[in-house]
Amino acid sequence: MPSTPCPAAAAAPTHYENFPVASWLCPPRLRPPIAAIYAFARTADDIADEGEADADRRLADLRAFRAELAAAARAAAPSPRWPQVFGPLSQAMRDFALPEALLADLLSAFVQDIEKTRDAGGYADRAELLHYCRRSANPIGRLLLHLYGVDDAQALARSDAICSALQLINFWQDLSVDLPRGRCYLPAAELASHGLAAEDLRGFMPLAPAAPPPSAIGLVAAQVAWARELMNEGTPLVHRLPGRAGWELRFVVQGGLRILDKIEALGFDSWSQRPTLGKADAPRLAWRALRMRRQSPAMKSFPR
Repeated sequence: MPSTPCPAAAAAPTHYENFPVASWLCPPRLRPPIAAIYAFARTADDIADEGEADADRRLADLRAFRAELAAAARAAAPSPRWPQVFGPLSQAMRDFALPEALLADLLSAFVQDIEKTRDAGGYADRAELLHYCRRSANPIGRLLLHLYGVDDAQALARSDAICSALQLINFWQDLSVDLPRGRCYLPAAELASHGLAAEDLRGFMPLAPAAPPPSAIGLVAAQVAWARELMNEGTPLVHRLPGRAGWELRFVVQGGLRILDKIEALGFDSWSQRPTLGKADAPRLAWRALRMRRQSPAMKSFPR
């Protein structure tokens, strides 16, 4: 799942994140609801991904988590199971009228992940994968726009483009992690267009004897270009959001684009190595964020 596309420093994540949560750029009054949204998404993600539970146990836990969300929407007292999540979230839902449906969409995406992994399922084409992103990533951006009081159709569409791009970037960054776990987000149509099938991927996963063939490298290159195009569609949103929110989003966009640059620098071989962001990337991200202008939507032109 994607990292939360707006940081807040209230609760330090225990997982690697491309885009840190709770930074000082978020207005102080919005840090509690943003941290509550992050804790909700992070905990649900852990239920779906972490530990040794089987699929049935994970699905049962997510059903219980969904029931807790419904209770929070009614302002009912949280159960003893996840009070650290639903206490703050319930307060945020009351104070900021957070839409329950957007939070529920996130859970439906986690359920889909579990079921597809259990059934060795995949995605037929880009449209199906984007439908997953609509529930796995886009709700986060829409929740944040809700907090900032931005709800026009153009801003929502651009937010969706950025969030879907971030989700795709996470997929192409994590090939070496997801494939050994039985998760394949590469659409079947994209594999076929490069002369590959899902069963071929086992041959060049990490520790496999063979290096990724040119067809696999070309496949990743095409997905990187797709994600970059989608991100650039949403980039004008940074000029629509006021003050700190706009600067926050600049860093999120540039963080995603930087991961794409790193995949490209690896020769598009994210099959063998997972690129990440580190402290050394901060100056470059800051410089690129400063250079984002209304007239310059094409981030590809920035020096790497």
